Amino acid sequence: MYKAHKLRKLRKLRKLGMLSRMEMMGGWEEAFGPGGPFAGRSGGRRRRMFGSGELRLVLLKLLGDEPRHGYELIKAIEDLTGGSYAPSPGTVYPTLSLLEDEGAITPAKGDETRKAYEATEEGQKELEDRAEEVERIMERLSGHGEHRRAYATPEMFRAVGNLATVLKNRARTGKLDEDTVREIVDLVDELAKKIERL
Repeated sequence: MYKAHKLRKLRKLRKLGMLSRMEMMGGWEEAFGPGGPFAGRSGGRRRRMFGSGELRLVLLKLLGDEPRHGYELIKAIEDLTGGSYAPSPGTVYPTLSLLEDEGAITPAKGDETRKAYEATEEGQKELEDRAEEVERIMERLSGHGEHRRAYATPEMFRAVGNLATVLKNRARTGKLDEDTVREIVDLVDELAKKIERL
């Protein structure tokens, strides 16, 4: 009730010309900050990287290629995805225990301080039987990394950060009247269209 009443009051002041649109939204920080109408995506859940049983297959495939310990498996998956995803130890180590209990992997021979695993004959047979599924998952992971590399460059983040900084500084100094805001919106829209046509 309070918010609706406050909004009606703000709209009335806006109609009377006593309030700019940006001030009505609570200022720059309110408009573009968390929860504002122009806020970027924040919070919420991301889509899961692996479906049911897929992490198990990926770990088995990586162990089928060469013996590794848990940390090396986490790093290998992170490398596959171009650094955009690394499974937590809380998902990797229980899955390794499951694979060991199933007889698909066994501790590797050696005197390492960390427990490395390798695929057993049974694990290798499962990889052969499910080769198409394994290949599809591995391609998806590699594609995920390539897609991220295509746009997540340091130069891109710098450029977008520069734009955001300039707009925030301009708004904080009070140098954004309605005409200037309209002009900025037109420039950004024009730039978006040019980028889309590339």
